[in-house]
Amino acid sequence: MPKFDLYRTLEQDLEPPVISLEGVTKDYEDDLHAIKNLTLQIEKGEFVFIVGSSGSGKSTLIKLLLREISPTSGKIMVDGKNLARLRENNICRHRRKIGIVFQDFRLLPDRTVFENVAFAMRVIGAPKSAINCEVPRVLSTMGLSEKLDKLPSELSGGEQQRVALARALVNNPVILLADEPTGNLDPKNSWEIMRLLEEINHRGGTTVVVVTHNREIVDVMQKRVITLNKGILVSDKKGGYSNAKY
Repeated sequence: MPKFDLYRTLEQDLEPPVISLEGVTKDYEDDLHAIKNLTLQIEKGEFVFIVGSSGSGKSTLIKLLLREISPTSGKIMVDGKNLARLRENNICRHRRKIGIVFQDFRLLPDRTVFENVAFAMRVIGAPKSAINCEVPRVLSTMGLSEKLDKLPSELSGGEQQRVALARALVNNPVILLADEPTGNLDPKNSWEIMRLLEEINHRGGTTVVVVTHNREIVDVMQKRVITLNKGILVSDKKGGYSNAKY
């Protein structure tokens, strides 16, 4: 076992899971089980894919982790906090621990690259000096040092997703959720984004959870793969998308 992986394993043995779901069910109208009796744990520093067809519960799971919605039953722990016990004024603080990247980038069209990333720091009250230091640093790690003054419309799709990734990371989240991060990208840019996600995971120990339909990426990267089908956990193992059972 590589030395880095050995150290990570020892650390995981000493720490509670960063994400833990116990018997979680989420019902919508008409008795639809979006999530049904879901139990799983994700350790700090893991890189995990969540896969499944449309309607399998992937989006509901993300909303539950962000505390955008609450489960009908069951218990959700994120970074040691029971989400059901969070007071309203602590929900925003909880979400600051989670960086999120979407398929459609969700950049502010009238703000520059710098301003889009700085916005994430301003909403938590970061001082201007910290913003002026941290934003260029994180954009540099994304290979965007020469794009600070560009508007999103002046960037390629791959560059826009890297800006979105920088924005998600600038406040040093414990967990990074990526919801179909390569869905609007060509293969070259898709692999670049996945390389960056893997680098973020290895370099900083950030827990990375990627929701995706991209079978090729999942098969090649050989990470832990959690497969959902109609809200039910049907497979949880290391390997590729093609090995998952439906």
